[in-house]
Amino acid sequence: MKQMTLAGLALLAALAPLATRADVVSAPLLGEPITYQNLTIFPLRGEGGGTAAVPLTLQEAMERNVIRVSETGDVNSLQVENLGDRDIFIQAGDIVKGGRQDRVLSVDMVLSARSGRIPIATFCVEHGRWSGRGNEKADAFASSNNALPAKLRAATIPKQNAGPGAPRGVAEPQQQVWAGVQDMQGKLAAKIGKPVAASPSPTSMQLTLESDSLKSTLAAYEKAFADFLARTPDAIGYVAVVNGKVSSADAYNSPALFQRMWPKLLNAAAVDAISEKSEKPVPPVSPDIVTAFLDRLTATPASSQQISPRVTLSTRQDDKSIASDTVLSDGAVIHRSYLAK
Repeated sequence: MKQMTLAGLALLAALAPLATRADVVSAPLLGEPITYQNLTIFPLRGEGGGTAAVPLTLQEAMERNVIRVSETGDVNSLQVENLGDRDIFIQAGDIVKGGRQDRVLSVDMVLSARSGRIPIATFCVEHGRWSGRGNEKADAFASSNNALPAKLRAATIPKQNAGPGAPRGVAEPQQQVWAGVQDMQGKLAAKIGKPVAASPSPTSMQLTLESDSLKSTLAAYEKAFADFLARTPDAIGYVAVVNGKVSSADAYNSPALFQRMWPKLLNAAAVDAISEKSEKPVPPVSPDIVTAFLDRLTATPASSQQISPRVTLSTRQDDKSIASDTVLSDGAVIHRSYLAK
């Protein structure tokens, strides 16, 4: 397949004032896709990185105990604190397990070393519980091993300038997230033919993602894409297509950061695919479908939201999709995201 420049990603570079810097995501090229059943994933090949150190992911930071994610008693806001000497990258859609309710973080953030406590906007992905679960701490979160599937992630994107803490007017979106979790649990159970809700908390999306019945089905998808990174070592991102329609795309400012994010991204894309699996044959995916999706918001005005002193989110959206750039204070774009609504 002939490589082609993704005009949509290139045009989003205009959102960052220093888009020609070496440490900014360059316009990627569409690589050879891999398809398994109803999921096709294209690699996005490109340069990036520069000399900047690659930040830890949230999952890595929690495993190393160099980040504290604390309960606030507010469903739509938590506090995060970098306890270490290295930057930490948090991506919108990261799920944190524990506290009074499992949450999904709804904005990207880069935490500087020894950051102090910083508020971060969240949504609840578990309905009803408001106390510690089992041996888990009620005032803190211990792990972040999964990300919310794209179909649910879109509902968590703040629609207004929310500031660094809880977004304004969250009641309706929170209801949509709860309803979306319930709908996805129902679809997964129907497609797999086994329950995916966990008795300790049947409404928890995180516990559903940990269920043995889902993991056994996911294993086949993970095996099919096991050599994805090895086949394209210069990949800085991916585009996921489910049932012939683009569901999500993410690109990063270095192959190293993408490689660290990839297990979570693949898991989330596979969960989406399983929940939407059909008996009908899926036609071959044309690259034109991908470029049309990425070009869709070219003429849509962008809105800017200050997430923290170091991070600004620049977002374009319409009734069918959302595109966003996570821009650092020096103008570097660390992450670009596309989601279908």
